[in-house]
Amino acid sequence: MSDELDIDQLQALDDGQWARAEELYSARLMAYISRRIGDPDMREDVLQETFLGAVRGIGRFDRAFQFEQYLFGICRNRTIDQLRRGTRGKGFGYGADEDESGLFDALPLVQPSPSSLVRRDDLVDRGNALLAEILAAWVAENWAAQAFDRLCVMEALLLAGRRNKDLVEAFGLRDEGVVAGIKFRALKRLAALAKEREGGGDLTGALAALAADGSSELNIAATWRSSGVSCPARHWLARWQNGALDGGAALFIKTHVQDHACPACGVVLEDLAQAPRDLQGLLGRLRASQAQVLQSTRMHREQGPEGRGQGSKER
Repeated sequence: MSDELDIDQLQALDDGQWARAEELYSARLMAYISRRIGDPDMREDVLQETFLGAVRGIGRFDRAFQFEQYLFGICRNRTIDQLRRGTRGKGFGYGADEDESGLFDALPLVQPSPSSLVRRDDLVDRGNALLAEILAAWVAENWAAQAFDRLCVMEALLLAGRRNKDLVEAFGLRDEGVVAGIKFRALKRLAALAKEREGGGDLTGALAALAADGSSELNIAATWRSSGVSCPARHWLARWQNGALDGGAALFIKTHVQDHACPACGVVLEDLAQAPRDLQGLLGRLRASQAQVLQSTRMHREQGPEGRGQGSKER
């Protein structure tokens, strides 16, 4: 995408090239900012500061890098600055498409003591936290491996209670044995993840015993849905909505959004549909502020060091 821009013209502060840069990158930058800042006005401030910073620093641009890297680097720094100014409590959060390395390890899981295990409510709360964590880890593993057949099958089993035979037809699988195999391996992997994260195994064993006595308080299907562990990242939903996605990923998102009617993803899709209309007004405001900075910067260059020094003496 950066090849569509002329760095020489950007450094010459050409209005047309900077307008083109805004058209190319505003939507993507705003998506990045929106995943981290909730307040719409603050999002727009960060976007404007990003482009203004790009104009001011373009003369020092290192051509060993892409313009896109340069722009997103500025955007990241401006976003962090905004969060440090106190916006963390106003909608800051992580999205599924963020760098989530370490996310699962960061979830606080209290190591149980023998006395705590007798407290049923506490056990259920900690069990649900562990369950949400390991489900999210399992989904992340399979998404990274592009094992969308496993994701489709498990979600259909958990959320729709569909029969193995139905899933063979719906997802083009060889036979019902494939469905049974996916389920068996998934449960085995979930048990291993629980053991890894829970440490000593007391809580894992207690959960098994709790499930055996018929308790309905620990429910994989309910946790899967309420925790949103399988919700695709915003950029995946955008690609699917625009018809730019095919194969297993497209099939999974279609069933997740349409068949299972995920309310959270429905909200994101509505927002994505609204975004192009909002973007036109945003681009207009960006160009107005950008034009002033470009003009000011060009005048600053034309004056040169001597002219600027003379002007400061006169003042």
